[in-house]
Amino acid sequence: MRVQQPRTLSVGETVAMSAISAAEVGSIADGIDMYRSRVGGLAEPLLGSSNEDLIAALHEAERALRNAHRAMRHALKLSNGL
Repeated sequence: MRVQQPRTLSVGETVAMSAISAAEVGSIADGIDMYRSRVGGLAEPLLGSSNEDLIAALHEAERALRNAHRAMRHALKLSNGL
């Protein structure tokens, strides 16, 4: 049995995101937001302690996850417009 290869797109040609893919993007965005909240929660009990480097690293990770969440939500909005 021959396996069909995916078709290569021409310049300017787009493919609409399927409902399954859009749902997956939404699910990933929700998961990222959950982890962002958990990481932020790890830093809270450390505030005021001598662990400034650890607190800073956790806050940096939380910001990165917030940005990743925003990017995924943006991708989801774009996929709904296709």
